[in-house]
Amino acid sequence: MEIETSARLHLSLIDLNGLEGRLDGGIGITLEKPSLKMECAQTNDDTIVEFNENISLPNFGLYESKIMEATTKMKEYFEIEDSYSFKINEMYQIHHGLGLGTQLALSTAKLISSLNDMNLTGFELANIIQRGGTSGIGVHSFDKGGLIIDGGHKKSIKNDFLPSSASKVSPPPLLARYDFPKDWDIILVTPNVSQGASGNEEIDIFQSYSPININEVEKICYLTLMKLMPSVIENDIESFGDSVNKIQSMGFKRIERDLQGAEINNVLEGMESLGIPCVGMSSFGPTCFGITDSLSKKLKKELIDIAGNDTDIIFTKGKNHGAIIK
Repeated sequence: MEIETSARLHLSLIDLNGLEGRLDGGIGITLEKPSLKMECAQTNDDTIVEFNENISLPNFGLYESKIMEATTKMKEYFEIEDSYSFKINEMYQIHHGLGLGTQLALSTAKLISSLNDMNLTGFELANIIQRGGTSGIGVHSFDKGGLIIDGGHKKSIKNDFLPSSASKVSPPPLLARYDFPKDWDIILVTPNVSQGASGNEEIDIFQSYSPININEVEKICYLTLMKLMPSVIENDIESFGDSVNKIQSMGFKRIERDLQGAEINNVLEGMESLGIPCVGMSSFGPTCFGITDSLSKKLKKELIDIAGNDTDIIFTKGKNHGAIIK
């Protein structure tokens, strides 16, 4: 059995203040690529993880640990005695702002549930394997694709400012999901710099910089509801870009961007100088993105000049469906 899912952009968290009784909330876009493709089969031996010889990524043990952790939680929850063999046929890097950790864990859980004839949604699986405790973008992207807005968590359930890696509550509810316009190109630019914040470093950032000023939270909510969401429905790239660009300059996203080095800021400023209407950084980076509806591939040389020859540049689209299992 094989599953195929893909990366997502995380544009911003919405509310790290909590004045009205909820925390978090997220805005994100499902991507056609880069992709994750993995196979799974039952085995009587110990669970093993293999990687296709064409995959060249550092620290395979980190990816293997995510699979083994999700496998253990599924086996314990459903009292499964079988073991499993996994083979990763296609994959992208973890801690680069594209949400691989959640996709890897959910893909593992979905394969195991399917092999055991259980028809469980990504939301149900995320509860079992404890993913989506801050942002629900990865979970809902796995299920449905498209542009996702999630509603965060009640403070009675989650009462502290924590990243998903340290929060074990249920994923947040899906508030809105829209097809992302197919004539909009998405450019991913990942400079060859250190990976985005994770682990204890990410926890410390959440704890040190929250709560966010309520005025900024209110502005993010207003821009999301009255500009970003309508612009997707109306296929208005200029309004969409303006709303995202403004959201990226306030709230917790502003803090995420302020903590970056000069390389990231140079990429973002360079993309803006090329006239790309929507520019930002996904999650804690280092992946930056641009969204445009005009001749994006002609920008590749200019982007390399801005970010350097060792920069990873991917041209992709929004994806309007969830994971596919065969």
